[in-house]
Amino acid sequence: MAVDAGKTVRNYGVTPLDQVRGMSGVEFLQAWIDGRLPSPPISRVFDFDAVTVEKGRIVFAGIPDGRFYNPIGTVHGGWAATVLDSCMACAVHSTLEAGQGYTTLEIKINYVRAMTDRTGRVEAEGKVVHVGKQVATAEGWLRDSQGRIVAHGSTTCMVFS
Repeated sequence: MAVDAGKTVRNYGVTPLDQVRGMSGVEFLQAWIDGRLPSPPISRVFDFDAVTVEKGRIVFAGIPDGRFYNPIGTVHGGWAATVLDSCMACAVHSTLEAGQGYTTLEIKINYVRAMTDRTGRVEAEGKVVHVGKQVATAEGWLRDSQGRIVAHGSTTCMVFS
Protein backbone atom coordinates (compact mmCIF):
# COMPACT_ATOMS: atom_id res chain seq x y z
CA MET A 1 0.00 0.00 0.00
CA ALA A 2 1.31 3.43 -0.92
CA VAL A 3 0.59 4.98 2.48
CA ASP A 4 2.86 2.53 4.30
CA ALA A 5 5.75 2.84 1.81
CA GLY A 6 7.14 -0.60 2.61
CA LYS A 7 6.81 -0.40 6.39
CA THR A 8 3.95 -2.88 6.78
CA VAL A 9 2.76 -5.52 4.36
CA ARG A 10 -1.02 -5.28 4.46
CA ASN A 11 -3.37 -8.20 4.25
CA TYR A 12 -6.97 -7.42 3.32
CA GLY A 13 -10.08 -9.16 4.49
CA VAL A 14 -12.90 -9.18 7.00
CA THR A 15 -12.23 -10.15 10.61
CA PRO A 16 -14.70 -12.79 11.84
CA LEU A 17 -17.40 -11.21 14.01
CA ASP A 18 -16.72 -13.61 16.91
CA GLN A 19 -13.15 -12.33 17.03
CA VAL A 20 -14.25 -8.68 16.89
CA ARG A 21 -16.78 -9.21 19.72
CA GLY A 22 -14.03 -10.40 22.05
CA MET A 23 -11.98 -7.21 21.78
CA SER A 24 -12.56 -3.63 22.87
CA GLY A 25 -12.82 -1.18 20.01
CA VAL A 26 -9.39 0.31 20.56
CA GLU A 27 -7.83 -3.19 20.81
CA PHE A 28 -9.46 -4.21 17.52
CA LEU A 29 -8.38 -1.05 15.70
CA GLN A 30 -4.82 -1.26 17.03
CA ALA A 31 -4.56 -4.89 15.88
CA TRP A 32 -5.67 -3.75 12.41
CA ILE A 33 -3.08 -0.94 12.36
CA ASP A 34 -0.34 -3.31 13.58
CA GLY A 35 -1.20 -5.83 10.85
CA ARG A 36 -2.27 -8.55 13.32
CA LEU A 37 -5.74 -8.32 11.75
CA PRO A 38 -6.48 -7.64 8.08
CA SER A 39 -7.24 -4.18 6.77
CA PRO A 40 -10.80 -3.96 5.42
CA PRO A 41 -11.10 -4.42 1.64
CA ILE A 42 -12.41 -0.85 1.22
CA SER A 43 -9.05 0.52 2.33
CA ARG A 44 -7.39 -1.30 -0.56
CA VAL A 45 -9.90 -0.03 -3.11
CA PHE A 46 -9.74 3.59 -1.91
CA ASP A 47 -6.00 3.53 -1.03
CA PHE A 48 -6.30 4.65 2.60
CA ASP A 49 -5.72 2.99 5.95
CA ALA A 50 -5.74 3.70 9.66
CA VAL A 51 -2.34 4.80 10.94
CA THR A 52 -2.85 5.68 14.60
CA VAL A 53 -5.54 5.16 17.22
CA GLU A 54 -6.25 6.00 20.84
CA LYS A 55 -9.52 5.91 22.72
CA GLY A 56 -11.81 8.49 21.11
CA ARG A 57 -9.44 9.42 18.26
CA ILE A 58 -8.14 7.83 15.07
CA VAL A 59 -6.15 9.01 12.06
CA PHE A 60 -6.40 7.60 8.54
CA ALA A 61 -3.98 8.44 5.73
CA GLY A 62 -4.41 8.06 2.01
CA ILE A 63 -3.32 9.28 -1.37
CA PRO A 64 -6.11 10.42 -3.70
CA ASP A 65 -5.20 10.16 -7.36
CA GLY A 66 -6.61 10.17 -10.87
CA ARG A 67 -8.45 6.86 -10.35
CA PHE A 68 -10.93 8.83 -8.26
CA TYR A 69 -11.48 11.73 -10.68
CA ASN A 70 -14.94 13.01 -11.47
CA PRO A 71 -15.82 14.27 -14.98
CA ILE A 72 -14.35 17.74 -14.28
CA GLY A 73 -10.88 16.48 -13.35
CA THR A 74 -10.80 16.58 -9.56
CA VAL A 75 -11.03 13.83 -6.96
CA HIS A 76 -14.69 12.94 -6.47
CA GLY A 77 -16.19 14.16 -3.21
CA GLY A 78 -17.23 10.58 -2.50
CA TRP A 79 -13.57 9.72 -1.83
CA ALA A 80 -13.35 12.39 0.89
CA ALA A 81 -16.75 11.35 2.26
CA THR A 82 -15.67 7.71 2.44
CA VAL A 83 -12.45 8.50 4.31
CA LEU A 84 -14.24 10.86 6.70
CA ASP A 85 -17.09 8.39 7.29
CA SER A 86 -14.50 5.74 8.11
CA CYS A 87 -12.43 7.85 10.50
CA MET A 88 -15.42 9.31 12.33
CA ALA A 89 -17.12 5.92 12.77
CA CYS A 90 -13.86 4.29 13.86
CA ALA A 91 -13.35 7.07 16.43
CA VAL A 92 -16.67 5.94 17.91
CA HIS A 93 -15.60 2.29 17.61
CA SER A 94 -12.43 3.08 19.58
CA THR A 95 -14.54 3.92 22.65
CA LEU A 96 -16.57 0.71 22.71
CA GLU A 97 -16.15 -2.14 25.16
CA ALA A 98 -15.85 -5.76 24.06
CA GLY A 99 -19.25 -7.02 22.92
CA GLN A 100 -20.54 -3.61 21.83
CA GLY A 101 -21.20 -2.66 18.22
CA TYR A 102 -22.30 0.38 16.27
CA THR A 103 -23.62 1.51 12.93
CA THR A 104 -23.66 4.89 11.24
CA LEU A 105 -27.05 6.64 11.28
CA GLU A 106 -26.01 9.75 9.36
CA ILE A 107 -23.03 11.73 8.11
CA LYS A 108 -22.63 15.36 7.08
CA ILE A 109 -19.68 16.42 4.94
CA ASN A 110 -18.50 19.94 4.07
CA TYR A 111 -16.06 20.31 1.17
CA VAL A 112 -13.56 23.15 1.49
CA ARG A 113 -11.01 22.65 -1.30
CA ALA A 114 -10.58 20.37 -4.28
CA MET A 115 -8.11 17.48 -4.45
CA THR A 116 -6.23 16.32 -7.55
CA ASP A 117 -3.53 13.77 -8.33
CA ARG A 118 -1.04 16.45 -7.17
CA THR A 119 -2.53 16.77 -3.67
CA GLY A 120 -0.41 13.92 -2.29
CA ARG A 121 -0.91 12.29 1.07
CA VAL A 122 -3.88 13.45 3.12
CA GLU A 123 -4.83 12.61 6.69
CA ALA A 124 -8.32 12.25 8.12
CA GLU A 125 -8.64 12.66 11.88
CA GLY A 126 -11.76 11.51 13.66
CA LYS A 127 -12.58 12.55 17.24
CA VAL A 128 -15.50 11.52 19.42
CA VAL A 129 -17.74 14.30 20.67
CA HIS A 130 -20.14 12.19 22.79
CA VAL A 131 -20.80 8.53 23.51
CA GLY A 132 -24.00 7.57 25.29
CA LYS A 133 -25.73 4.25 25.86
CA GLN A 134 -27.38 4.26 22.43
CA VAL A 135 -26.08 7.23 20.45
CA ALA A 136 -22.57 8.51 19.74
CA THR A 137 -21.36 11.50 17.76
CA ALA A 138 -17.99 12.33 16.24
CA GLU A 139 -16.34 14.92 14.04
CA GLY A 140 -13.68 14.56 11.38
CA TRP A 141 -11.23 16.69 9.42
CA LEU A 142 -9.48 15.80 6.18
CA ARG A 143 -6.23 17.76 5.78
CA ASP A 144 -3.63 17.95 3.04
CA SER A 145 0.13 17.64 3.65
CA GLN A 146 0.31 21.37 4.44
CA GLY A 147 -2.32 21.01 7.17
CA ARG A 148 -5.04 22.79 5.17
CA ILE A 149 -8.58 21.49 5.65
CA VAL A 150 -9.88 19.79 2.51
CA ALA A 151 -13.19 18.67 4.02
CA HIS A 152 -14.75 18.22 7.44
CA GLY A 153 -17.81 16.49 8.77
CA SER A 154 -19.81 14.96 11.56
CA THR A 155 -21.50 11.63 12.20
CA THR A 156 -24.16 10.15 14.43
CA CYS A 157 -23.88 6.46 15.25
CA MET A 158 -26.16 4.01 17.02
CA VAL A 159 -24.43 1.93 19.73
CA PHE A 160 -25.71 -1.53 20.66
CA SER A 161 -24.72 -4.73 22.46
